[in-house]
Amino acid sequence: MVKADIVRSIELQMGLSHEEASQQVEQILEIIKNSLENGDSVLISGFGQWKVRSKKARVGRNPKTKDEYEISPRKVVTFYPSNVWRNELQKQANKG
Repeated sequence: MVKADIVRSIELQMGLSHEEASQQVEQILEIIKNSLENGDSVLISGFGQWKVRSKKARVGRNPKTKDEYEISPRKVVTFYPSNVWRNELQKQANKG
């Protein structure tokens, strides 16, 4: 599923025009992005949480040449599904 599919689903379910649905999706994504950029976590109950983590510098290795190089420190976004959703997914996986 891509963003266009989400927009189309919102159009159909809420009876909005393509432009209105697209604006709604963009606003939601912008709010999430801004919160994460400010270092805040984003929690959607029953769905999951996005967190910004800091990763330390480390030594990497080119598997082909075995040359070592330093991987610089950076921030990454991680997603943790809620327990409710994780349990639902597990039930579905056990059925089929």
